[in-house]
Amino acid sequence: MVGDDSLKHDRLSPWLKRCGYHRARPQRLKNTTMSVPTDETAQAIEAAVFRRLVQHLDENKEVQNIDLMNLAGFCRNCLSKWYVAAAEEAGMDVDYEAARERVYGMPYSEWKSRYQAEASPEQLAAFDKQLP
Repeated sequence: MVGDDSLKHDRLSPWLKRCGYHRARPQRLKNTTMSVPTDETAQAIEAAVFRRLVQHLDENKEVQNIDLMNLAGFCRNCLSKWYVAAAEEAGMDVDYEAARERVYGMPYSEWKSRYQAEASPEQLAAFDKQLP
């Protein structure tokens, strides 16, 4: 049903725009086939996705790390730790604080003093429920 799809898209449109879908979505050509990216191309795409995620988090500083942890099970600090781990897998030594600066866009201490709010009792309770 074409009408249902268009209604769904209209309802989701603000969310698609917020996540940058309208900027990244190429115009599709009729009768084209999807290609499988090479390892190098896949790696470049994955790097671009990481950069976009970091940019999105930077544009939404009001989203607290504890909210990310409670909703998605990861936060900006997790991204920083994964960055360090990936660097180690590649044979590179990246300092955790340097990785945090890469993810936060500034030294963590500065970001924390400027943007991090005190966690509410509700946020802390939700976080505690996730602990093993």
